[in-house]
Amino acid sequence: MAKIDKLILRLLNKPSDFTWIELIKLLKYFGYSELKSKGKTGGSRRKFVNKNMGIIILHESHPGSIVKNHVLKQIIEKLKLEENE
Repeated sequence: MAKIDKLILRLLNKPSDFTWIELIKLLKYFGYSELKSKGKTGGSRRKFVNKNMGIIILHESHPGSIVKNHVLKQIIEKLKLEENE
C-alpha cells in the first residue's frame, strides 16, 4: 500500500492527531493548490483550488498543527462530492 493510500485511510478514520502538513499533502494529491493571499489581512485563512475550480477554504491550525475533527469531516465530504462529478 502506497504512503498516500495510508494517508487517505488515516483521514477517513478522522484521527485526533491529523496534522496540517498531512492535510496539505492530501489536497495536493487531489489536485488542489493554495491560492496566495493578495493582501496583508489573510490571517490564517487558506484557499485551495483545483483545475475544476473546486474551492476549499480553511483556517490553518494554530498555534498547534492539529486539524480539528469538523474540518476533517468537511474535507472528506468535499472530496467525496468531487468524485461523483
